[in-house]
Amino acid sequence: MNNTNQAASVFTEQQILQDSLMSQKHISEGYNTFAGECVNEQLRSTMLGILNEEHKMQADIFNNLQSHGWYQVEAADQQKITQARQKFQAT
Repeated sequence: MNNTNQAASVFTEQQILQDSLMSQKHISEGYNTFAGECVNEQLRSTMLGILNEEHKMQADIFNNLQSHGWYQVEAADQQKITQARQKFQAT
């Protein structure tokens, strides 16, 4: 393989993290579905533990992207937060 082909196949840290985040979202979705539809309580508990670990990994990747400025999140308006909280609060 020549140097031109090698250079074209190198991914940046940002690309790797973005791909990892997308993968974690997909993995978490699968574990969530399985845990929610699991009949055996012991197996469900195990799947929920794994799901929790997957969410932690997803959060770590997200935080890494955000710390580099590669995943921008717009701050919510405080008034909208208050309105949403009031709307969904149990009465």
